[in-house]
Amino acid sequence: MQRYFITLSYDGTAFHGWQIQPNGISVQEVLEHSLSTILRERIAITGAGRTDAGVHSRMMVAHFDSSQSFDCVHLVYKVNRLLPRDVSVSRIEPVKKDLHARFSATSRTYHYYIHTEKQPFSRQYSCALHYQLDFDKMNIAAAYLIGEKDFKCFCKTGADVKTTICNLTEARWIPIKDELALSQGEKVTNWCFVITANRFLRNMVRAVVGTLVEVGRGRLTIDEFKKIVDGGTRSDAGESMPGNALFLWEVTY
Repeated sequence: MQRYFITLSYDGTAFHGWQIQPNGISVQEVLEHSLSTILRERIAITGAGRTDAGVHSRMMVAHFDSSQSFDCVHLVYKVNRLLPRDVSVSRIEPVKKDLHARFSATSRTYHYYIHTEKQPFSRQYSCALHYQLDFDKMNIAAAYLIGEKDFKCFCKTGADVKTTICNLTEARWIPIKDELALSQGEKVTNWCFVITANRFLRNMVRAVVGTLVEVGRGRLTIDEFKKIVDGGTRSDAGESMPGNALFLWEVTY
């Protein structure tokens, strides 16, 4: 059996997440179906992570095993013809048998997008927040997340995980600058939260964003935010933000 890594991207709007679900279509399901149909054998896919319903991915990596030999470039072409329009495979390549899409990954990066004024062309992939936010304070709070910590306060209740410890290497808000708007003296209304870690807990990124927004609104002080991180529970942290604005951006090995 030869192991293959497959790199893909998808718009998660119409899917019930990455993982196969009993009550809705998933990205894993359509990918397995396409590969199994083309290769005429049962193909099981293991992904680098499990994005929730409505969450998108600029770069998802998965692996599968096959007893067949094939042209990887040609297989990419054939799979893309069979997949729905909102899923696209960019690369399939043979790898060593001991490489694992999930457990061999060294880091994952997510982006979360928000906009602070009404924008009809951003609503599908960005979260609208129609109140003032102090991004300087939000970045001070985000910096406290860096390092190896127990992030149980941002983990969805009932999640089946052995540990809630993650090692964050990046957490910051960056402005998305429209050069024309800035040249005309307009304020920045689009922002992106970038977060990178060796692993993430279920619903963690959206809970982190929701809690940082509470800081930006003045509902939480930076000290209160730190106390939540240090020993709080999920009920102490902010609400989970909508999934449509979240992207799995990059996976590294």
